Amino acid sequence: MLMLILLPPSESKSPGGTGPKIEVETLSLPQLNPIREHLMSALVELAQDEDACAKALKLGPRQSDDITANAQLRQSPTMAAIDRYTGVLYDALDIASMKISERGHAVERLAIGSALFGVVRADDQIPYYKFSATARIPGQPTLRALWRTVLSQELEQLDVGIVIDLRSGGYAALGPVEGAVTATVVTEREDGSRKVVSHFNKHHKGLLARALSLSKLEPTDISDVASIAKRNGLHAEVSGESELTIVTQP
Repeated sequence: MLMLILLPPSESKSPGGTGPKIEVETLSLPQLNPIREHLMSALVELAQDEDACAKALKLGPRQSDDITANAQLRQSPTMAAIDRYTGVLYDALDIASMKISERGHAVERLAIGSALFGVVRADDQIPYYKFSATARIPGQPTLRALWRTVLSQELEQLDVGIVIDLRSGGYAALGPVEGAVTATVVTEREDGSRKVVSHFNKHHKGLLARALSLSKLEPTDISDVASIAKRNGLHAEVSGESELTIVTQP
């Protein structure tokens, strides 16, 4: 049974796209569609007031294009989610370098958290948007209140094997998956002490996601996940029943 690798989204995204405007009914996890529709409508409405939108989404004066993109959310071109999101983690995952067959295997295993869509599969077609897990639309419940119960239920009911949850804390909180393998990235100093890192956290999680998505074997437990990571040059340790530690050097 295929593993499920849950990735965080990214604030940076590729603009444009060649796909048709979004059709929510074509997205994976269709039980999430009522909340998706609700949030999309609320985000489009919010974008009609640039000042209110900038304040709610914590956007600076140079991000007016993002407000315009939100206003045009339902009419914008789409592209596969795995190509839409960019940034450090996605650079390390490097989906663009994969052969067609490798990309096919990766796409089957990858899903991406989203404040707007809950979770999407890697090949779901989505538009450019600006909306993060820390944002709150005025007059609306928190994203955690909207997503938490239904998103967790949908993720836990998926017909998949082991779940490797690499989402950041804010996105994992929108829909926790009980028993999912998580990963912490630490730096080990010369004296043996360790410190949780932030700068290289996304990079090493991207490398882990690449190793897992290209694996010819399907892990069934955390020890298998660690073994795949090690075979791909990562210093991985099993540090708990469902917690993996990736150790880096300063």
